[in-house]
Amino acid sequence: MTIVDPTRAEWQRDSALVGGRWVAVAETEAVENPATAELFGRAARCDAVLVDAAVRAARAAFDGWSTRDRADRLALLRRWQAETEARRDLMVEATVLEVGAPVTVAREAHVDLALDIIRTTLDELEGPEPIERIGNSLVVREPVGVVASITPWNYPLYQLVLKVVAAIAAGCTVVAKPAELTPLSAYLLADAAVAAGLPDGVFNLVPGRGREVGQVLAEHEEVDLVSFTGSTGVGAGVAATAATSIKRVCLELGGKSASVVLDGADFETAVRTTVDMAMLNTGQTCSAWTRLLVPAARLDEAVELAAAHAGALVVGDPTAEETDLGPLASAQQLATVRSMVARAREAGARILGDRPVPEQGHFHPPLVVADVDASDEIVQDEVFGPVLVVLGHAGTDDAVRLANDSDYGLAGAVWAADTEAGVAVARRLRTGQVDVNGADFNVRAPFGGFKKSGYGRELGAFGIEEFTEIKSIQI
Repeated sequence: MTIVDPTRAEWQRDSALVGGRWVAVAETEAVENPATAELFGRAARCDAVLVDAAVRAARAAFDGWSTRDRADRLALLRRWQAETEARRDLMVEATVLEVGAPVTVAREAHVDLALDIIRTTLDELEGPEPIERIGNSLVVREPVGVVASITPWNYPLYQLVLKVVAAIAAGCTVVAKPAELTPLSAYLLADAAVAAGLPDGVFNLVPGRGREVGQVLAEHEEVDLVSFTGSTGVGAGVAATAATSIKRVCLELGGKSASVVLDGADFETAVRTTVDMAMLNTGQTCSAWTRLLVPAARLDEAVELAAAHAGALVVGDPTAEETDLGPLASAQQLATVRSMVARAREAGARILGDRPVPEQGHFHPPLVVADVDASDEIVQDEVFGPVLVVLGHAGTDDAVRLANDSDYGLAGAVWAADTEAGVAVARRLRTGQVDVNGADFNVRAPFGGFKKSGYGRELGAFGIEEFTEIKSIQI
C-alpha cells in the first residue's frame, strides 16, 4: 500500500502564476478524488482579466527569452528538470488523487514518462543551433512567439510537459491552462519552474474553466499559437476561434485505434497486449488500441482470451500496488461510458466481463464487446473508458480496410509473422503512429494524428519544431 495524503497543503491552491508571481484569485474550484467521490483540494478559477495579464507577461518576456544564448537557456531548463525530478513522489501522489490512476500507472505512465520526456526534449538543445544551407540561402528556425497550452484531464502532467517544455525549449513563452478536473500536477510543475529561477513570464499558469480561460486564450490577439489536447469537438471549436486572428493551432484529439492481428502472428501475445493497452489508465487514453481485429476464423478464440485477461485485471483502490484499474475521472465520464455500453447491448452486442466494482467512486469494469457491426457506434466512436471491441477480418486487405474505417487516425498496432510483413501493413494504415509486434514506445519519435485525430506533432525534435517558424535568409 502506498501512502497518499489527501490533506497535504500542496493540494490547496488559490493562485495563478503570472509574470513570475503567484497572484491570489478570488474564486477557486474544488478538486475531487474520483476513487472516493470526495473533495480534497482546490485550485484557482481564473478570469479573462488574469488571462490577459498572463498573456501580456509572456509577451513581455518573449524577446529576452527567444534571443537568449542556447547554452544558457539549456542550463536554466536543466535546473527546471532537476527541480521537477525532486518533486517526483508528490507528482505521483497528485496523479493518484486527482486522476484516480493506480499508483503503478501513475508512477510509470504518468510521472516517470513525463520526466523522461523532459530529459529527452532538452537533449535536443545539446550542441549548436541547426542551420540548413540551400544555395545562397540560410534556412533557420525561430520561436513562434507566445504559446497557449490547453491540456486535458486524463494525463495531466504528461500532456502539459509535452507542450510546455518543447515550446520553452524552442524559445517561446507559455501560458498554460490545465484541465479543471486535474490542475494540481500543473501547480507542481510551476513550483519547480519558480524554484529553478526560470525568468519571469516565460511560464505562466492560469487554471480555470474552458469558456473562461481556454476560450480567451484561443481568441487573444497576443497569442501566436494554441496547442490543444482534448476531444475532437472542442478541438474544432478551438481551431475555429483561433482562425479569426490567423494564429497557428496544433491539435491532438480523439482516437479509435486498431490493433491488427494477421495470420502467423503470436496470437496470444497480441490479444493480451491489446487488452492491456485498451485498459491502460482505465481506458482514458486517446491512443488506446480499442478495436481488436483478428482473423475471422479465430474470432471466438480471441473474444474468450480477451475476456479472460480483462477479467483477471484488478479494479479498485488506486493506492494499492496490485490494482490495475482505478476509477474513471468523473461521474460524468462514468455516465458516458455506461450509456454507450447500454446502447451497444440494446443493439445486440455481446458484452463480456461485467462484474461488481466498488460502489463508492466512479468505477467501471473492463469489458470486451463482440457480435457488432463495423458501423456500430461502439466501434466507430471513442468510448474513453475500459471497453475493447473485437471484430473479425477476412485477410490482410480486409484488416487494413477495417482499421482505416474510422474518422480517427492517432495510433495503432500490427501483429505479423515477422517485422518486415508488419511494417508493410503499418505503412497502409492511415494513422500517426503504429507499433509492430509490441515494439516499445519511443519518446524521441513524433506523435500526432491523421484525420479527426488532429494535426501537428509532439515529442523529440519534431515536438520542438512545432513551436518554430521557418525563415530563409539570402546571402
